[in-house]
Amino acid sequence: MPQNLPCSVTMQPAPSDKDKSCGVDFEVKAFCCEKLDEDIKKKHSVSLLIRKVQFAPEKPGISPSGIATVDSDSPVTLDASLDKEVYYHGQPIKVSVAIQNGSSKHVKKIRLTVDQISDVVLYCQDKYTKVVCSLEPADVVGPKSNLRQVYSLTPLLANNREKHGIALDGKLKHEDTNLASTTLVSEGVDKEVMGILVSYVLRVKALVSRNGILADIAGSDLLVELPFTLMHPKPVDDVYEVSQKGVDIVVEDFARKGEEPEKVDEVDDAGDAN
Repeated sequence: MPQNLPCSVTMQPAPSDKDKSCGVDFEVKAFCCEKLDEDIKKKHSVSLLIRKVQFAPEKPGISPSGIATVDSDSPVTLDASLDKEVYYHGQPIKVSVAIQNGSSKHVKKIRLTVDQISDVVLYCQDKYTKVVCSLEPADVVGPKSNLRQVYSLTPLLANNREKHGIALDGKLKHEDTNLASTTLVSEGVDKEVMGILVSYVLRVKALVSRNGILADIAGSDLLVELPFTLMHPKPVDDVYEVSQKGVDIVVEDFARKGEEPEKVDEVDDAGDAN
């Protein structure tokens, strides 16, 4: 396969849009015919749907962190960080949150979200931002007090199957699919040929306000955004690597649960089927 092809990513359609999907698929077709320019008959060909995937880098980047401050009568600071930069599908994301409230107000309505951002460059410049995981703890930081807490979020496809516009690795009908992995773009590659660009960001938000029913309207928001990478680890088993003319080809067996391989008749040298 040529280098820098887009990954196999499909946008999940709405329930009313059955059989209408947007994404990138790859198909390998083998056929037999007398002339290459003749019409290929279905009974003379075999097609195999394959996926192109990327695996997590072996050397992850620096753990994301960020700080947000609101200048009230005294500063209020929100400090958030992740324990690492790369997470594998199904792993919990640990978020360390520290709030220093030097004001006479309250810090409340803390909300953490994992947002999936999909840039569709196949045919237009559409962008979808979908919350795939969220957490709203009941913690409140009173005046002249602090909070230190570690929260955990795990984004899973199982909790997003009914959402329209979610990007998937493959199609929803495949039992072994999951939320789309982060798209890694090599330096110098035109992003427009990558099909669908997927990224993730964890947002930590809190409200600084006084007590009272109408106090939240005049409150101030604290927001920290932490971009991270969500991918599969490079597999060890069931992977075959072939080096040919300096090009590494990696083929992975994606087993379909509940499906048995189709039996193929064996043919001996005499042409008889066994």
